[in-house]
Amino acid sequence: MDISRYDKIISTIDENGVIEFTQELIRIKSVFNPDKEGCNEERVAMFVADRLKKMGLQVYVEEVVPGRPNVIGILKGSQEGKTILFEAHTDVVTEGDLEKWNFPPFEAVIDDNKIYGRGSCDTKGNLAAMVYAVQAILNSKIEFKGNIVLCIPVDEEGMMLGIKHFIKQGWADDVNAAIICEPEENNICIYQKGAMRVIIKVKGKMAHGAMPEAGINPNWGLAKIITELQKLQKEEINRLGSHKYLGKPSFTPTIIKAPIRGDAQINVIPQESMVTIDIRTIPGQEHDKIKESIKSIFNMLSKEDSDFKAEMEVIEERPWTETSPDEPIVRATAEAFKYITKKAPIYNGVPGATDGTFLNSWKNIPIVTIGAGNRLIPHQADEYIEINELLETVKIYALTAMLFLNEDVF
Repeated sequence: MDISRYDKIISTIDENGVIEFTQELIRIKSVFNPDKEGCNEERVAMFVADRLKKMGLQVYVEEVVPGRPNVIGILKGSQEGKTILFEAHTDVVTEGDLEKWNFPPFEAVIDDNKIYGRGSCDTKGNLAAMVYAVQAILNSKIEFKGNIVLCIPVDEEGMMLGIKHFIKQGWADDVNAAIICEPEENNICIYQKGAMRVIIKVKGKMAHGAMPEAGINPNWGLAKIITELQKLQKEEINRLGSHKYLGKPSFTPTIIKAPIRGDAQINVIPQESMVTIDIRTIPGQEHDKIKESIKSIFNMLSKEDSDFKAEMEVIEERPWTETSPDEPIVRATAEAFKYITKKAPIYNGVPGATDGTFLNSWKNIPIVTIGAGNRLIPHQADEYIEINELLETVKIYALTAMLFLNEDVF
């Protein structure tokens, strides 16, 4: 296999363009806030769409919900063939406390060969990388088979409305494999943890704190549920151990609230209380069985206390994913990584879910998650991306697309 015939693509990468485009993306604030008009992904999405149109791609802009559009760009090869998808989202999380930042979060300052700013790492740098990988392929004029699809959805940091809309509209129907462009230090991630977001409410009866016998305190039941979930977590860890790439499963209480509505008072027993549980799953766990285990906890506690009443709502499910190392997309990515870095590829897993979760679980599309950026940096103050790693990613993306589409790894 002579990969060197693609060196022309690598040589045509506009490195300054990658850096500048990343900076331009960061400077467009795309934090979603439903309470503020215009605080969404629209401006950055239209900015990207305009760039793709100038590149000559077929471009489609589809509104998912008002003010929040997906962008789809398509580049067709010279012959019929497979379709590879590259995906990177436009939304970023809030900047949080500005006093914690040494660099302004939306100015894209370059310091010590790093670009600082909210979204630099997660994942506007990688969005720029996939765009400029396609630009390099265009500039090289090297022929390829099949199609390259760029999926740029909204709401990855929320309920993943963008990728769900993309799939429901049929855009993923003919996709043969996908590269999910997320910060993974260019590790080749072939597993992802699953996720369940669960709301548990415990019913009680409001009463004076000085006369608890006149009411039913839901907080006692809530505390018991949390304790039992901790036991369930230990049981699952003992049963499954630590996954090679994903680590241990977890049941994490995140939000505790009592009362659920209205103001809390120290001398008032609340009407009801609530806890949210962030459950992360690994291979060997079935979400339906976890739901049954939680219901069993409720049944046990109701037998111990006739006043105990609880209900569970699963507001989101994202199954764990696994891609075989023998899949062509994995082999193509590994060959690209080895050629560009002159190092052996590092395989890994994503500790959270990505938009790729739904591409895999809904459409059975083999996915690889790979991109520039320290895995621990997303969502922190002074988020950054290293320029050298970012440029390496552009090369890996471009070469992966060519190897996969032209079937040079089979």
